[in-house]
Amino acid sequence: MDMKAAQLDLDHAFYGGAPGAMVSGVVWMLAGAIGAWLSPQYSIAVLFIGGMLIYPLGMLISRMLGRPGSAANDNPLTALAMESTVLLFLGLFVAWICFSVRIDWFYPIMLLTIGGRYLIFQTLYGNKLYWLLGASLIAAGTAGFLFALPFYVPALTGGGLELLFAAIIFFGNRGHR
Repeated sequence: MDMKAAQLDLDHAFYGGAPGAMVSGVVWMLAGAIGAWLSPQYSIAVLFIGGMLIYPLGMLISRMLGRPGSAANDNPLTALAMESTVLLFLGLFVAWICFSVRIDWFYPIMLLTIGGRYLIFQTLYGNKLYWLLGASLIAAGTAGFLFALPFYVPALTGGGLELLFAAIIFFGNRGHR
C-alpha cells in the first residue's frame, strides 16, 4: 500500500479523525470545567481517564457513522499512529512532574504535547488542517505560559479548538467514499 492509499484508508476508516478529535475536545472541556468547579487534581484525573477513552469512543462513533473504525491490516501508517501515542505519555509525565511545582503549567504542557501530536496527523490522514490544529494548540499552550492563565483556562481553550476543528473536518469529510 502506498502513502496516498494508506492515508485514504485511515481517512475513510476514522471519518478523517473527526470523531476522535470530538471526543478529545469533550474530554478537555469536561476536565477544564472540573478544574474550575472542583479541583486541579480531579481535573487531571478526568483528563487521564477520559483520554484513555478517546480512541475506543472515536472508533465506535466512526462505526456508528458507517465507517469501518479500523484501518486495513496492511496499512503502514497504523504503526505511526501507535508510536505517536507515546508522545502523549511523555507529555503527561512531564506535565505531572511540573504540576508538583507549578499547577498552572499542567495544561499548557499538555497542549504543547497534543499540538505536536496533531502535526503528525497530517501525515496519517493527508489533511493539512491538522497542521493548523496542531499549531493552534501549541499557540494556546504557549499563551498559557506567557499570560499565567488560571489552571482550567488552557484546558477549556484546547477543548474548544478540538471541537471546532472536529466539526470542520467532519463536514469536510462527509463526501468521502
